[in-house]
Amino acid sequence: MAHQLRGKKVAILATDGFEQSELQEPKRLLESWGAQVDVIAPDDKQKIRGWKSADWGDDTPVDVALGSARQDAYDALVLPGGVMNPDTLRREPAAVGFVRAFAEAGKPVAAICHGPWLLAESGLVKDREVTSWPSLKTDLSNAGARWKDAEVVVDGQLITSRKPDDIPAFADAVAKALAG
Repeated sequence: MAHQLRGKKVAILATDGFEQSELQEPKRLLESWGAQVDVIAPDDKQKIRGWKSADWGDDTPVDVALGSARQDAYDALVLPGGVMNPDTLRREPAAVGFVRAFAEAGKPVAAICHGPWLLAESGLVKDREVTSWPSLKTDLSNAGARWKDAEVVVDGQLITSRKPDDIPAFADAVAKALAG
């Protein structure tokens, strides 16, 4: 399905240890459909390093420092997984506040794999249906979510997916939310 996303801006919030495919592939797909995609990371980062298979992956340039990023400049937020990435970001008050700002503005917030940890930390999963990497099921349930094992789960403005194999459906759901 070809999406027309010209004029749409997407923020991807990440730091070192992001699952490489979960940042790079949604970014590539959204850009191929016409969206502008900015990688946002904590202030001291000019590049962040991915995690690929069982070792460090490629570096990705950071477009905007988190301290300078404003949710009102973007139409949607994407949160890639990887264990280290969301575990680090959920301990950053600025990152949690950035996620909450998108939710409060009613904008799409999409998280894949371990990315929903940030949704839980931001208080966004209570009474919501979500999915994630299976090991997060208990964490998300304890945060009040209704966890479902599905390729993509859309509940209002929240979009969640389980793993890298789900990226095509995940990116498609983000694009549909942006186009709608």
